[in-house]
Amino acid sequence: MENKQDKTKILKDRYIPTSEFYSQIIDSLQDYSIFTLDKDFNINSWSSGSTKIFGYETDEVIGESFDIIFTEEDVKSGIPKREIENALKEGRATDNRWHIDKNKKLFYASGLVFPLIGLDGEMLGYVKILRDLTDRKQSEDAIKNYVEELEDLNTHKESVLAILSHDLRSPLSAIIGTAKYLKENFLKMKPDAVQEMLDLLYKSTTDELAMLDYLVEWARIKYAADGFTPTKIKLTDYIDKVFETLNETASVNAINLHHEIEANTSVFADGKMLISIIQNIVSNAIKHTEKGGTISVSAKSKDDKIIIQVKDTGIGMTKEIIEKLFTPQLKILSETRKKNKGAGIGLLLVKGFLEKNGGEIWVESIEGEGSSFYFTLPIEKPLNKICSSDEIMFDKSV
Repeated sequence: MENKQDKTKILKDRYIPTSEFYSQIIDSLQDYSIFTLDKDFNINSWSSGSTKIFGYETDEVIGESFDIIFTEEDVKSGIPKREIENALKEGRATDNRWHIDKNKKLFYASGLVFPLIGLDGEMLGYVKILRDLTDRKQSEDAIKNYVEELEDLNTHKESVLAILSHDLRSPLSAIIGTAKYLKENFLKMKPDAVQEMLDLLYKSTTDELAMLDYLVEWARIKYAADGFTPTKIKLTDYIDKVFETLNETASVNAINLHHEIEANTSVFADGKMLISIIQNIVSNAIKHTEKGGTISVSAKSKDDKIIIQVKDTGIGMTKEIIEKLFTPQLKILSETRKKNKGAGIGLLLVKGFLEKNGGEIWVESIEGEGSSFYFTLPIEKPLNKICSSDEIMFDKSV
């Protein structure tokens, strides 16, 4: 009769899976990248699922650093090392972020890394498990962006309606009143008085049309995609076009326009919108710069964007005005229109154009010394970048 020890040996031989068995299971998981790292964070095993997701064959990646699957930006930020440190501290580390494959193509993945401990408790290395969730993430982002656009539209709807009602309707009532007075009293009015009222009518109506054009264009760009064709374009060509258009206006007040931008500087943007952005900002600078002043445009690159600065030696702005400069509120627009010769609506248009092109705008100013408007535009066609803190937990997602 077999003793207990012999029976246990027979059961182990028959039923305990071998390392080859586990290797086959891992290789069958084609939707997952599973690989291991040694204690120096170099890859020392690579599943067929890893080859499918990253594109590297096993012999291409063995011995390579853990950094190879991360973007250059994440490597510089110390993300790979941080993952390992969290895994050692917590027993495991989960992360959701953009990774890079053999062909430098970005994909979004949910990952898990944990220490690999031997039978005797010794540290052997680390295990990394990762799943490509790009399609799912892009679908979620599309829904999220759509919801944000609806919320944004609802937020601005009342403000825009108020602007139309107050800043357009009220002056129109004054225009009608002036026209009515002329109609009823024209024959008994002096020619100088008639001319003065006609001049007032002309100025008021042209101001109303300009404001309406701004509002329509702002709304069209912010909420419609028609006519939006961004490409890689040479920045200096557009600066020169604006300077050529505004040079006569600037010369009347002896204002010097110049730029300090290298000829090969390019941005990825819609050309028509870029012209409007630069023209609005430079035009506003001219209006607020005293005779003999200077307006300069410069640019510098930072990461994947170009930062353009339009600096003037004008009257400057208070902190309160700066804080509300790009806010589409009735009272603010009315005040900026009266005090700053229509700057409020134009800057709303600029902000809408920049947001459409993946850029942003901000201002620095000192009263009595001048202002600097800064805005950014991408250098290349932007890629979707998702924050690694997005709530897609590994255990639930896969």
